[in-house]
Amino acid sequence: MTSKPKLVRGYEVVIGLENHVQLSTQSKIFSGSSTAFGAAPNTQASPVDLALPGTLPVLNRAAVERAIRFGLAVGAKVAPLSIFARKNYFYPDLPKGYQISQFEIPVVQGGKVEFFVGDEKKVVQLTRAHLEEDAGKSLHEDYHGQSGIDLNRAGTPLLEIVSEPDMRSGAEACEYAKTLHALVMWLGICDGNMQEGSFRCDVNVSVRKPGEPFGTRREIKNLNSFRYLVQAVDYEVNWQIDEIEDGRKIQQATVLFNPDTGETRAMRSKEDSADYRYFPDPDLPPLVIAPDWVERVRGEMPELPSVMAKRFVEADGLPEYDATMMTQSLATARYYEAAKSAGAVPKLVANWVMGEISKRLNSEGIEIDAAPVKAELLARLIARIADGTISNNSAKQVFDALWAGEGSDVDAIIAAKDLKQSNDTGAIEAILDEVLAANQKSVDEFRAGKDKAFNALVGQAMKATKGKANPGLVNELLKKKLGG
Repeated sequence: MTSKPKLVRGYEVVIGLENHVQLSTQSKIFSGSSTAFGAAPNTQASPVDLALPGTLPVLNRAAVERAIRFGLAVGAKVAPLSIFARKNYFYPDLPKGYQISQFEIPVVQGGKVEFFVGDEKKVVQLTRAHLEEDAGKSLHEDYHGQSGIDLNRAGTPLLEIVSEPDMRSGAEACEYAKTLHALVMWLGICDGNMQEGSFRCDVNVSVRKPGEPFGTRREIKNLNSFRYLVQAVDYEVNWQIDEIEDGRKIQQATVLFNPDTGETRAMRSKEDSADYRYFPDPDLPPLVIAPDWVERVRGEMPELPSVMAKRFVEADGLPEYDATMMTQSLATARYYEAAKSAGAVPKLVANWVMGEISKRLNSEGIEIDAAPVKAELLARLIARIADGTISNNSAKQVFDALWAGEGSDVDAIIAAKDLKQSNDTGAIEAILDEVLAANQKSVDEFRAGKDKAFNALVGQAMKATKGKANPGLVNELLKKKLGG
């Protein structure tokens, strides 16, 4: 059951995202120019990209296939016929004076994205995803007070993914963006490099009193960090509420986020679609996608995260949340499956990935495929927990040693650190007899119904064995002795 959205100072937050996903083609969407990042300025801009007289655009088939792949992944309709249009506006980095995009009939229509915020499942509906070309880039550094224009990016293929205004907090918008980012990388349609601009977020934010119509939205442009996305939304929400509370109306605008100050500032008034004077591009025929093309792309797709997660639930017995976390990225899924294939209990693998491993990856800023503790090594560690060789606490010490590179032999580390726990029933029973004799008060309290007294006795037993006794065995034997 979905909980009611939390209000901010009595207002409901309404958020929708537009994500610009740079498609992983080797050439641009309408020309043969390279899309490689980092080339010298204006060395990858062809006459077609510049719209020089006499040039004609030719659609890149690979870009269309990537759009189809995305549409199938989110359960959308892949339009059998879609139209390219000219979006007219004037800016120094747009040499044509227009951008080729899609307006009335996009290639991908509808769909949805599912994700978790904490342990609560969320679903965001998609409005559309359409193909378009990127603009160039204005450069403002090292030009002695002037600006330069680099047109290498002009014509780079983009898939713009537009959500419905279904999100109600910055945290929710962040998790949606992370899920979308992971999906396009999983599908192989985008490299996901946010620093290079391969995945950019535009966030539309408005506020309203519960039950009222949507408020006036302001669009935060070009966020390239999930952390900045949350900060920008939180600041913008409070700014809009302050404006309304002070009796001012929100004006529709495009705003930028300054990470140094943590503030948004208006860049320009926000245009509506009519201001762009869209019309069908006369140089490009309608895009026709036959059913057999869609089916061929479907047959070449990898197993989707949602399908894989369902398999983990049904075959491995994972809770839905755990299965979703194990499919957050293809690298995570491969790590999980490798550890499971090496004999580790699936639930224990998921616990370690979501716990210690995730904590280390986040603190060191690395991905799971770069983790020092490989999947097979984790499986050997889990096996020693499962067979009672070491306790969970001792396992963390072994994990620390493995992560630090102190060795790659789990058993050798256990021996070197003297972490092997005792499973000697006779020795443990003798210690328990001593503990019970020395703690008659706790025994009486347990028999009087105080469960905490049992934990106190377990603690005394573990202390007497210097933490070496198998906790499970201690619990089992103690209950027998107490008649529990």
